[in-house]
Amino acid sequence: MPSLRQLEYLIAIEDAAHFGRAAAEMNVTQPTLSQQVKEMELRLGSKLIDRGRPVRLTPIGREIASRARRVLRDIGEIRAIAQRGKDGMAGTIRLGVSPTIGPYLMPRAVVRLHRDFPSLRLYIREGIPADHFADLRNGRLDMMLAPLPVIGRDMHVQPLFDEPLQMVGAPDHRLFAKRNLQPGDFAGEPVLSLDRRHPSHGQTEQICEEMGADLLRDYEGTSLDSLRQMAGSGLGLALLPELYLRAETGGEDMVRRFEIDDWAPKRSIAAVWREGAAFASSFAVIAEIAASEAREILA
Repeated sequence: MPSLRQLEYLIAIEDAAHFGRAAAEMNVTQPTLSQQVKEMELRLGSKLIDRGRPVRLTPIGREIASRARRVLRDIGEIRAIAQRGKDGMAGTIRLGVSPTIGPYLMPRAVVRLHRDFPSLRLYIREGIPADHFADLRNGRLDMMLAPLPVIGRDMHVQPLFDEPLQMVGAPDHRLFAKRNLQPGDFAGEPVLSLDRRHPSHGQTEQICEEMGADLLRDYEGTSLDSLRQMAGSGLGLALLPELYLRAETGGEDMVRRFEIDDWAPKRSIAAVWREGAAFASSFAVIAEIAASEAREILA
């Protein structure tokens, strides 16, 4: 059977699609990596890699790499279980956070976590929730915070809190002069959104359909800041989360929120980790602290 190290080499080659980059990632020389892969192919009696440009795994190689990821992830869990028995709430946890949540919630959560658990370390990576979910399944992340829905097998999804969403626009927008605004008053109004990789895009699209508003598909934002700035310039309206509007790094310095009668959209935020994860109890503590800080801000 191949060694665990050889399986790691195979995964590195699949990810990098290049022998040199894979060797650098594994901190070995390229000849060493190539030799180990050839030895693994001899042991298994199958060709695992098509050595072209770019380097690709054969169908058998892809299947072995997929199973190897699960094996290495489980071994990591075994080590974590043993370590946790010694350390409790300690060690490094790799946390994926949506960029529409992290900058406006995690600073407070991190201060509290470090105060209560000084031996705990957080490696925080902001990114698209769909990408984080793939990294969570592959063991590159331990847990993630993201807007619902999050769908996947073998995952524990812990709902944390509901966050109000606010429609904002440039302060001189004509609708601010109208009293008793109704959702129907926004029919035909242009509305900005993040690109479709973000969960908020689908929710914004649905709200636009309900209000009769016009979702601007040619001007998608890359961040909440870009939405706020475009809305502030008068390009369109924007749907922004309450935590962002209350944060020092966000705010309402160039936009104003609409007060709309009988209209209270929200999004739900959850923590996600693998079922049976070694640090599940620690993840639950982190999740609850994040939720507690969010509820305090929103109170």
